[in-house]
Amino acid sequence: MTSVITGDIIGSRQQESQHWVEDLKKILAPFGKTPSEWEVYRGDEFQIEVKNPEDALLTAILVKAHLRAIKSDARMSIGFGDKTHDAAKISESNGTAFINSGELFETLKKQKVTLALRTGDTDFDEKLNLMIQLALTFMDNWLVQSADFVAKAIENPSLSQEELGQKLGINQAAVSRRQKRAQFDLVMNLDRYFRTQIKQLTAS
Repeated sequence: MTSVITGDIIGSRQQESQHWVEDLKKILAPFGKTPSEWEVYRGDEFQIEVKNPEDALLTAILVKAHLRAIKSDARMSIGFGDKTHDAAKISESNGTAFINSGELFETLKKQKVTLALRTGDTDFDEKLNLMIQLALTFMDNWLVQSADFVAKAIENPSLSQEELGQKLGINQAAVSRRQKRAQFDLVMNLDRYFRTQIKQLTAS
């Protein structure tokens, strides 16, 4: 089982400069090799394969945080399933993970949601998507400072508030405030719950 994130930049056509394409590539670079593991295509669309499905939700949240930190955002669908065709470019690979991700992605605009997942298990999908939608009520509104904090905190899970503060150039009290404002503990609780559920789903 693998997972695939399909996304596009919201409002990219309204942005005069194209520098966000380079920004997006920088954000995706740590997720592996391009174009086999991630790819930016058609200008503003992208795809990432997250080989460990348990990491898929946090990966999507991390991409969102990085984008919100540069005053941008993305619509993303996460599909779970198998990979039956491994192409040189991820956009040409195939399998149920790709189909689930692609089909769901096409519905996001109409649903007016910026993040959703599909495993093909209706009960699982309904429950988790409801939780994600609730979390999006604040994640879609992260301001630059909150988003920047979230990205740094996800990328450096072992750092204390004080050490995170050094990275962000702020004191520990300010870190604590940003953590609260971003509802970061709630985000991590959602991720933990998702991991336990997806583990059970892949085991069954």
